[in-house]
Amino acid sequence: MRDLGTGFRYLLKGQRWVARHGRSYGLGLLPGLITLVLYAAALVALALWGEDAVAWATPFADGWSSPWLGLFRGFLTAVLFVLALLLSVVTFTAVTLLIGQPFYENLSERVDRDVSPDGYAPESGLPLWRELWISARDSLRIVVRAALWGVLLFACGFIPVVGQTAVPVIGFFVTGFFLTEELTAVALQRRSVELRTRLTLLRSRKTLVWGFGTPLAVAFLVPFVAVFLMPGAVAGATLMARDLLGEETDEGGAGGKEGGGDVTTLPQPPSGSSSPAR
Repeated sequence: MRDLGTGFRYLLKGQRWVARHGRSYGLGLLPGLITLVLYAAALVALALWGEDAVAWATPFADGWSSPWLGLFRGFLTAVLFVLALLLSVVTFTAVTLLIGQPFYENLSERVDRDVSPDGYAPESGLPLWRELWISARDSLRIVVRAALWGVLLFACGFIPVVGQTAVPVIGFFVTGFFLTEELTAVALQRRSVELRTRLTLLRSRKTLVWGFGTPLAVAFLVPFVAVFLMPGAVAGATLMARDLLGEETDEGGAGGKEGGGDVTTLPQPPSGSSSPAR
């Protein structure tokens, strides 16, 4: 349970870091604002026409008597909207990171330099188009995994009592895990850590991941909050990525070295060199 609190502290430390670096924070807001407009339009459309979509998908219920028809389709419409909201939390991060790749890459590098004892920040050595392609490919894989979990939770939502109590809680933990993967990917991709290895690292410290990602998932449900928390979330995820890899963190830069639990240490490039291209 110690890792749970450690993960939450990384989230807070990331917010404090961007608060001390106003220029990085300001640039980090732009991608989130663009994505927010796109997602708001999509959710409004779903709210307006979601009931029609449910009616089209359930023609077998056309002959049901009142009030069962309205209750059935109303319930499905509500579940559809909640599912879309949870998926939007996961995909919001992926899309925002893709749009803001250069901004968040720079922010993450600045965090690494600030907290590294020798001021070293790993670099992928890849051209921008290659980094964008890797980010888009890996994000798509994560979104597919999240969607499969979403479908499973949607189905479990029909279970009496459990579907209305335990399932939403599990949904937030699942969303928090995938959110953390997307955010730590900014720092880990610069270290040439592949998606499969990233998932292994995160699964080895699940409580750390949940402590960081679950509160963020809940906060992202509040309009506009995701935009303002994204830069700090990237900064905090960079600090957590260093913990996962067992890298030393300067106390003056990060507000104290965090740790605890087992870590998986990957080979690190020597100071002053770039990470090998994948």
